[in-house]
Amino acid sequence: MGEMRYDADSIVVLKGLAAVRMRPAMYVGSTGPDGVMQLVIEVLQNALDEALAGQATEVHVVLGLDDEWAVSDNGRGIPVEVYPPTGMRIPEVLVTELHAGGKFQEGAYRLPGGLHGVGLTCVNALSATFELEVCREGGRWRGRWAQGLAVEPFVRVGDAARSGTTVRFRADPAVFGRARADVGAVERWLRCQSWLSSGLSCRLVSPAGEVTFSSDEGIAGFAAWLAEGQERVHARPVSVAATVGPHEVSAALLWTRAFAENFQGFVNHVYTPLGGAHADGLRAAVGQALTRYAREARLLDSTEPLEVNDTLEGLVAVLSVRMPDPHFEGQTKTRLLDPPAGRAVESAVGVALAAWLRANPADAAAVVGRAVEAGRARLASRRASERARYERVEHLVDKEIYRQQFGIRSKTWHTSADWITNAGLLAMHGGSSQLADDAVLLDVCCGSGVVGASFRGKVGRIVGLDLTPEMVALSRKRLDEVVLGDVYDIPFPEASFDGVCNREVLHLLPQPERPLAEIFRVLKPGGQFVVGQWVPFGAVDGPWMFQVVKKKQPLFVNNLYDEDVRALLEQAGFVNLSKQEYLQWEDIDNWIATWETPLLHRHQIRDLYHHCPAEVRAIHPFEISPTGAIRDCWRWVVYSGFKPS
Repeated sequence: MGEMRYDADSIVVLKGLAAVRMRPAMYVGSTGPDGVMQLVIEVLQNALDEALAGQATEVHVVLGLDDEWAVSDNGRGIPVEVYPPTGMRIPEVLVTELHAGGKFQEGAYRLPGGLHGVGLTCVNALSATFELEVCREGGRWRGRWAQGLAVEPFVRVGDAARSGTTVRFRADPAVFGRARADVGAVERWLRCQSWLSSGLSCRLVSPAGEVTFSSDEGIAGFAAWLAEGQERVHARPVSVAATVGPHEVSAALLWTRAFAENFQGFVNHVYTPLGGAHADGLRAAVGQALTRYAREARLLDSTEPLEVNDTLEGLVAVLSVRMPDPHFEGQTKTRLLDPPAGRAVESAVGVALAAWLRANPADAAAVVGRAVEAGRARLASRRASERARYERVEHLVDKEIYRQQFGIRSKTWHTSADWITNAGLLAMHGGSSQLADDAVLLDVCCGSGVVGASFRGKVGRIVGLDLTPEMVALSRKRLDEVVLGDVYDIPFPEASFDGVCNREVLHLLPQPERPLAEIFRVLKPGGQFVVGQWVPFGAVDGPWMFQVVKKKQPLFVNNLYDEDVRALLEQAGFVNLSKQEYLQWEDIDNWIATWETPLLHRHQIRDLYHHCPAEVRAIHPFEISPTGAIRDCWRWVVYSGFKPS
């Protein structure tokens, strides 16, 4: 190796938007479909902030045939005066300078969702084309940029009888490849906002048609919509509306006969998929209120335990908190970090739910009975599930089971586990590539195509293979070509591909040496195989994790350790093996809330965490919050091997 120098010449200061383009995932979460979706959300959030300020009644979104998004509102319009410190007009500053905006101090916005002054700037930096149009005080102003650089100056181009802001942009293929935002997800976002903001009209125009959402039902209507098709324990949602200090808390609670909890949390109308302080406050309030009422009404034996998770089973909950200056985890705002907000929610929900329980004794008895049933099932599962090691048995390949399960799972694939779209894990796959720019890559058992798509920009063509028609349709949005086929009999000639990639399949495949032999066969001499696999931390936690995963996923057959995977790859003929490790935190409650995991097994999985042996805890990190929510740290290993030349 040559001499490694680290001196003054090694230091680089990135100017302007160069940092955003060099490390886009830091600002928008990923360079895949979720990243493009974040661009759309950033612009939508700015429009929504005008509505929250009482200045806008309409948010309109248009998706063009060329994947250009246009988002407009009828708010005040961005001020167009010159900003003295820069000599530029304010809209130019907002789209070219990081951490510039009107939401850092009180005045223009009371309850903003956009907080960091980077959202619109990042959209500009990461767009192939970006146009900002402002109508304000009788004038219409417009400017255009490309990859963050000015193409047309921001100037007045005519008169306007209305006010508002319109942003048009097209995500830069140099950053996102062929990734596209999910128009269905945008539609759901607009539908949700129409419930959260009574009187707000949200319209979406796309090649698929036009839809408009507007509702005066509030979040009670939102909760009822989420519970559609499920058997309800009580007819109408429990409504909560209270102000606790600076926090405005609104919530709707509806118990169903479903197993999984369905929680949707918002802070200043920003969706927080990972929850946070407000979610913890709601869950704590529900647990305390139901337990207290059950004791007072003698619906629960004094010696019978009732845990928070028991009271949350089957709960559909929508929570909206409006507050000044919220603190989120990162620019994508996935988690709220303000403990006072949690205490405010706990107080507001606790008081309202306790009052509802007392006023509705029949419904209260049904809800508490639902929780007691869950608690008794949990206790039964504990007796049925003691620590046990496992025996490896021979399994036959039943392809119809795989087709059925993953066909159903495709409907909620990306939300069924955090690891599926984890940006860091995907980046490790794509970053392992040692293939030529014009290489042809095969993504076997491609699922939704996110692993193959992580190689976008590093290879010339990406082909997918999956057994499930639903997954084939899903992955065609990301890959160049997708074929319906079987990894045990890959439908391509020998030496067809320069590279093959795969993730999280080996432990689901009986006789994994057979598909590995097929992968080896279709690789060209010198071709690279990149495979990611979850593995235990060691021999101590392996048997415990086998129980966890087997109860969640009946198709789990191979409890592979790191040394097992390496041995399989070597036996298949791969050489020059290397690996990288990635630790990823998984929301276990979300992970087990899928149809293939029976109710009893879900209780048993939670019990395995709550009563985990000390020797396992010593090497396997996981967290159980005061509300009972479980997060596990998974050890992912991404292996790289080559077919001999």
